[in-house]
Amino acid sequence: MSLNSKYCDAFLAVAESQSFDAAAKILNVTASAVTLRVQSLEKALGQVLILRERPCKVTRAGQTLMEHLQQQRLREQQLLQQFYGLDADEFNVLHIATNADSLATWLLPTLSGVLLKENISLRFQVADQSQTHMLLETGKVNACISSQAQAMKGCQALLIGTMNYRMVATPAFIQRWFSQGIHRESLRKAPAIIYNGQDQLHSDVLLKYFGLTQQSYPFHYIPSSTAFAEAVFAGLGYGLVPDYQIADRIQQNRLVEILPECRTDVKLYWHHWKQQSPALKQLTQVILEQAEQHLNYPVSG
Repeated sequence: MSLNSKYCDAFLAVAESQSFDAAAKILNVTASAVTLRVQSLEKALGQVLILRERPCKVTRAGQTLMEHLQQQRLREQQLLQQFYGLDADEFNVLHIATNADSLATWLLPTLSGVLLKENISLRFQVADQSQTHMLLETGKVNACISSQAQAMKGCQALLIGTMNYRMVATPAFIQRWFSQGIHRESLRKAPAIIYNGQDQLHSDVLLKYFGLTQQSYPFHYIPSSTAFAEAVFAGLGYGLVPDYQIADRIQQNRLVEILPECRTDVKLYWHHWKQQSPALKQLTQVILEQAEQHLNYPVSG
């Protein structure tokens, strides 16, 4: 048995757009034609793939099929680029998963030269560094930056450097909240800055060194690396910030490292399929050659 390509295209369009009407516009057919194709695919597989809700949702079986088709589409794009190449004015499109801190700090400065020189356009997906690996595994991206050291089957994982985080706050914040010292009780009252619910760096160090769970102290969720750092800089709270974003401020005493024992180092790995398109090979080479010098950012003190 083989999968019918028209049926699969219809299913994938619905799964990604979450709408039969939107899928019809993408495929330039009627909504009823899309419905019939998805129904035919479901009948052939003996599985319900789409829940007819607003918006539409994929079932567990639908999720499995969607990931397979997305991975197949990416690999086909890479294969065609290898065989046929591109016209001089065309762009290679690569899908990359990264953690937000890398995207906000070292990643674009590292890649800017090769993107311009080789006509590469990137489609980023942002997730926690412990979860980006899953986006590669499910076929949604060509490569990823991850804290996972183990490569999955068919892929390579290469160490590219370490992101160093320090727990910092402004002098005014320290004067207000930690004037009597930094200890368990003062930390129970002082507001923290945390990236989002998946970010475990801050909560892990406070649990390890002070026995405090995240429910034990006030905090702000700020799910943007740039805004996160700005919140710390503005004195709204204290938090773990990458060295790359705080070097000048520490040297100018506008920020103070408050808990040196809580320094956190996160090793980052570049994961990619062993079979790479020429564009991805170029990207991989630049990352391996230049990433570490950006990641190992010097901070005095």
